[in-house]
Amino acid sequence: MELSGLRAEFPVLERLAYLNAGTDGPLPARAVTAARAELERELSGGRAMAHFERRTELSASLRGAYSRALGCDSADVALTTCTTEGMAQVIVGLSLSADDEIVTSDEEHPGLLGALGAAHEIAGVQIRMVPLAQVAEAVSPATALVACSHVGWVSGSLAPTELGQVDVPVLLDGAQGLGAVSLDMAALGCDAYAGAGQKWMCGPDGMGALWVSPELRERLQVPRRGYGNLEDANEGLEAKLHEDARRFDAPSLSAESVACALAAAEVLESAGWPEVHERARTLAAELVEMLELQGREVAPRGPTTLVSFSSPDPEAERTNLAEQGVIVRNIPGRPWLRASVGAWNDRHDLERLIGMLSS
Repeated sequence: MELSGLRAEFPVLERLAYLNAGTDGPLPARAVTAARAELERELSGGRAMAHFERRTELSASLRGAYSRALGCDSADVALTTCTTEGMAQVIVGLSLSADDEIVTSDEEHPGLLGALGAAHEIAGVQIRMVPLAQVAEAVSPATALVACSHVGWVSGSLAPTELGQVDVPVLLDGAQGLGAVSLDMAALGCDAYAGAGQKWMCGPDGMGALWVSPELRERLQVPRRGYGNLEDANEGLEAKLHEDARRFDAPSLSAESVACALAAAEVLESAGWPEVHERARTLAAELVEMLELQGREVAPRGPTTLVSFSSPDPEAERTNLAEQGVIVRNIPGRPWLRASVGAWNDRHDLERLIGMLSS
């Protein structure tokens, strides 16, 4: 597919200036068709052995699609239900104690904060928060893990590259990274990366991916075991985990959800990941210039796809924009609105937003 044809894959863009992929991306029509086809197959053919073989086939294909977006080997990718699930598995799997410390940033999403809060409440792990730019230099002898955003959800700032040189495991929240920016797990230098399937990958709710390095994989305990992450579940109490990242797979993912996620990923990949990333980043930079000319202060950010900007009343302005067909979100506790700019957007979407701000 030519990048110019990508927009036509998303019916919602015929009506709305949809700038909210940082929450949930727009669904491509092909993804809905794929999900519907799986449900029709189940409706007419039932759900016996062939159905479960189909689920396995779809899961393998989706694992491959996610691995190409992550820039890694598919054997190191687990299929999860969301970013939070992946991060929680890593934190729990390290079996940390009250003698350990996790360094994180002061602008993290509740998806990570919930897992960190649980580690503190249940195991007594100490949580130390610093500005995102300082997480690498904050590592101390007591630090057992750094857990923070790769791309900050608040304004699109980037984690410091120095994290690739620290001597403790690094877990990155990639909810705003996977599908949005170019990724190469080896070059990034982290040990685990949890991403979302429903945001910049434009899949359904309830899908995610977790990359774990082979080295960290050997360290992580896996207390949650079931049919999906065991090599041979029929071995009962003696059943062993899969050797690869499938040991971290979600217990059950429906065929229709996996098919939907796979079709969405294939739409984006067919346009070319480098082209998709460059287009979104360029449009976001254009929006920054337009907002500044409009007199709106833009929050500090990196070369990403998120643009947060000042608003006199974020909730009211968000509602007003939505009523006029422009979809953005507000950031709780901050005087900002956030626009998520994807390769499927165009300058007209940006102009609609700017025009509504000035009205």
